[in-house]
Amino acid sequence: MTAYVRIFIEASIISLLLTPIIREGAIRAGLVYMPNSRTVHDHPMPIMGGLAIFIAFLFTVLHHVGLGYDTLGLLLGALIVVCIGIWDDIRELRPLPKLIGQILAALVAIKFGVQIEFITNPFGPGMLYLGFWGIPLTILWIVGMVNVVNFLDGLDGLAAGVSIIAAFALFAVASSRGQVFAAMLAIALAGSALGFLPYNFNPASIFMGDAGAMLLGFTLAVISVEGALKGAATIALAVPVFTLGVPIFDTAFSIVRRVHNGTPFYQADKEHIHHRLLNNGFSHRGAVVFIYAITGCLGIIATLMAKCGVTLTGYVLVALFLSVILVSIRKVRGVRSHDKQRGDIEAQHR
Repeated sequence: MTAYVRIFIEASIISLLLTPIIREGAIRAGLVYMPNSRTVHDHPMPIMGGLAIFIAFLFTVLHHVGLGYDTLGLLLGALIVVCIGIWDDIRELRPLPKLIGQILAALVAIKFGVQIEFITNPFGPGMLYLGFWGIPLTILWIVGMVNVVNFLDGLDGLAAGVSIIAAFALFAVASSRGQVFAAMLAIALAGSALGFLPYNFNPASIFMGDAGAMLLGFTLAVISVEGALKGAATIALAVPVFTLGVPIFDTAFSIVRRVHNGTPFYQADKEHIHHRLLNNGFSHRGAVVFIYAITGCLGIIATLMAKCGVTLTGYVLVALFLSVILVSIRKVRGVRSHDKQRGDIEAQHR
């Protein structure tokens, strides 16, 4: 456990010290994100914060884990998503090139052995061996996680904080099962993101950008697959699914909503759950902390279920829990909107 503490502290300190340096460099280079109709901030904000997270994670992993065959696929893939993210932060890539870059990063990880080869049968005993189908499933898993965290990055500190909780959940499960490699990666990621969080929490002084958000999603996905290679696959993959249940459900609902409205599913809007919380009267910090709390509860559930065994019933219960939360938020918003409209009408008749 002492080794894990050292990894966590080292990653946190590197990120904590490096972030203000990168922030000043971004400001001098004019690398700032201008406010627009899709954002909630009202002044130019320096980007490139994701670079601090990446460097802290990279240095810590090389120092404590080493550059082996297992880590090479993770770090090369992470480097690709960071480069794609930086390019997008500066030039705003079109969705297709960004997706191709994400798939390339996933393929690099797969080339070095990061692949879902089997899953535990949720309907009975035994394993379901995937064979060739493990490759497209792994690509879908990694790309999906990358975009789930990227879509979540809409409020100060939201993506970083939720990713920290998810990384701790992965660490708790991996360390309890003796999966030292996955545990070291998870705690290094948690520390790297935590050192960045003080500068990103509301009121933020720097954004992580797509580079940071995609890095967090990619690394969480790969770490969970590494855990799946050396243990119960369904458990390893279920931990981030449960812990990131809020952004996963929110992303799914967003895609359905956009398709239903006839807009491209990848087009950004201000209808995500964190935007709805702001519309419902939550403060910026309040909305973020509220989602932290839900994510923490789901992380605890995921950890307990990993110890007791993941079943189909568990998936259903978590899905129902998230559905109740999201539907309740939509209902509250509808009631407040109705009250606001009624108040406006009454004011007009006075």
